[in-house]
Amino acid sequence: MHIPDNFLDTKTWATAAVVSTAAIGGAVRSIRHKSEEEMARAIPMMGAMGAFVFAAMMINFPVPGGTSGHLVGAALLAITLGLAPSIVVLSVVVILQALLFQDGGLVVMGANVFNMAVIAPLAGAGVYYTLRRVFPRHGSWAELASAWFSVMAAAAAAAVELAVSGTVPWIVVLPAMLGWHALIGVGEAAITLSALRLINRAGILPQANGTAPTGAGKRVEALAMVPAGLPADREEVDRIA
Repeated sequence: MHIPDNFLDTKTWATAAVVSTAAIGGAVRSIRHKSEEEMARAIPMMGAMGAFVFAAMMINFPVPGGTSGHLVGAALLAITLGLAPSIVVLSVVVILQALLFQDGGLVVMGANVFNMAVIAPLAGAGVYYTLRRVFPRHGSWAELASAWFSVMAAAAAAAVELAVSGTVPWIVVLPAMLGWHALIGVGEAAITLSALRLINRAGILPQANGTAPTGAGKRVEALAMVPAGLPADREEVDRIA
């Protein structure tokens, strides 16, 4: 899913870079609003989860008609850390992979960040909290679905960018990317579910609240963007849910 240089035209990668920069800035501002105690609890978990996802992303699968596919970990991070921290962690992972291992181009880095560190966690968090609100007793299905949809959303974004840039025709890139990533998403869903079970069993993080907001967007932000497992955040979630 990492797009190499020269695969996107200037307007596409430049637009993606601007949007990614804005998203990262917003996520960082959200995290900085936390108290020192909350930050002290969140940062070690962000580092540990980031290291896990960094290693998982290194396993790449070739995708005919597109670029490559791999595990993303967006839903796992969004559920355990919250949306804002997951955007920051995944952005760092994608940038480091490009700088250290040439996994994805440097010029198009903004597009890769947009696909995997912005779109994927947004899709994962949205699906997870929506399903937990509608089906509160079926947390496992929410976790599986959120992981699968996060991969599909990132793959779709990459396919659109490639097609808009004229690199690969729509009729080729969309079926190739979505078809292969539908299978990759199944593996991601299984790994995500297993990882969440291990985390909960180890008591590293309390079980995710499992409820999603209805109504105003502010309630969506409170449930999806605050790091799950932090006492103050959990109290806020319980208060507005």
